[in-house]
Amino acid sequence: MVDAISGFLNWETGATVLPLLDLVFALAIVFLERRNVSTTWAWILVMAFLPVVGFILYLFLGQNLARKRVYKMERYMAERFQTLARDQARLLSDPDHRDREASVYLHDFGSLMHLNLQSNFSFLSRNNEVRVFTTGKEKFDHLFQAIAEAREHIHLLYYMIKKDRVGTALLNLLEKKAREGVEVRIIYDHVGSGGLSKKAFRKVTRAGGEVRPFFPSRIPYLNLRINYRNHRKIAVIDGKIGFIGGFNIGDEYLGLDPKLGFWRDTHLAVEGNAVYRLQAQFFLDWNAASNQEIELPDRYFPDIETSGQTTIQIVSSGPHSNLAHIKNAYLKLIYAAKESIYLQTPYFVPDDDVMNALRIAALSGVDVRIMFPRKADHWIVHIASLSYLGELLEAGVTCHLYENGFLHAKTIVVDGAVGVVGTCNIDHRSFHLNFEIGAFLYDKLEAEKLKQIFEADLASCSTFTFQDYAARSPLSKFGESLARLLSPLL
Repeated sequence: MVDAISGFLNWETGATVLPLLDLVFALAIVFLERRNVSTTWAWILVMAFLPVVGFILYLFLGQNLARKRVYKMERYMAERFQTLARDQARLLSDPDHRDREASVYLHDFGSLMHLNLQSNFSFLSRNNEVRVFTTGKEKFDHLFQAIAEAREHIHLLYYMIKKDRVGTALLNLLEKKAREGVEVRIIYDHVGSGGLSKKAFRKVTRAGGEVRPFFPSRIPYLNLRINYRNHRKIAVIDGKIGFIGGFNIGDEYLGLDPKLGFWRDTHLAVEGNAVYRLQAQFFLDWNAASNQEIELPDRYFPDIETSGQTTIQIVSSGPHSNLAHIKNAYLKLIYAAKESIYLQTPYFVPDDDVMNALRIAALSGVDVRIMFPRKADHWIVHIASLSYLGELLEAGVTCHLYENGFLHAKTIVVDGAVGVVGTCNIDHRSFHLNFEIGAFLYDKLEAEKLKQIFEADLASCSTFTFQDYAARSPLSKFGESLARLLSPLL
């Protein structure tokens, strides 16, 4: 009898305490976290309808990193980039320093350049050679060749490294280079590379290489920062050549996944001073992952002689900042469009800001085209994406569904004049939760190449029309409504 009463009291206590805890966390979200309003309401709904589950989810997914110091950099290095960015910002506003070639870009996109300089220390470099890869074989062939030819250092940062044929070949090559005396540093995301243990890197570390997981779990199987992942894909070889784009490391990026099939992505190899910004970003992430602040001698930033003439800004963003740098740059770029916007993305779960920008552009007569994969690797995100795309069709946006495998490219081309290639998807997670990076190319030749790639991909696409969207089943509509409700958390 006593046990029964005690059990009843414990049940009553739990039934009283859990709603109170939910209320406390809901109030914390509203008054302390100062997060996006739609995200706030999404969390409140989750905690209201799922008291226990919502409480646990908030512990794992609801942290706000913007109030924490994630990045460390030597003072002289930070001052070097800040001074360079400030000097360039002054030059952008000084007509005496505008040459004929740059004047067109300054007239149409000068405010975008200024935004990236002022908010993200994304300095402009104008001596870059760029090579575009659209298949995994191209990208891995060039990356492996650059690593094989490395003489001083190899710095790799990847969201996902798999221990399969490609991953094993990479680690074997890195072990070889480390034994030759080349500095090897690897950062991998602890969640994105969840199937990878430190043992996988043992040969590399025994050969003298260094490896760090990004935001690892201190408790097995419990990662309280699971929501904040390093989604970047960066490689810097000898400080002279850099790689940036959508390809991770694994066999599936060669099209060997039986479910997704051919993998269509976009990646860049860059030679020129833009590599300095990639190098700096790598060390920022290294310091965050290793909890140390290492010295950065000039040999990590060597003089680079190229015949390239492509102007590039490297823009990064992450949850450590209250400013969504890449999202803001995308908005500025979309609003600057006069003729066309060609966008490729595997996930399309935009907020009101992006939806309105694309809608306004289309209604203003801009040719807005969005390419999106027919196949889904995350079904709830895919359903939500189709609902947002369906809304834009009414404004005149054209939606192309990629049919030949899986489209993972994250690119934007505006007016055939500016192109962006990077790691950022069009969704809340990439804009606000993940650590992302992108290369903004101010070059008509390179932008035209990206536009031609988009147009070539059209041969593998079907058109998603407003009639298709209107004809969806009641079950699909219900699924979309549910997915839209959770979209700020996806």
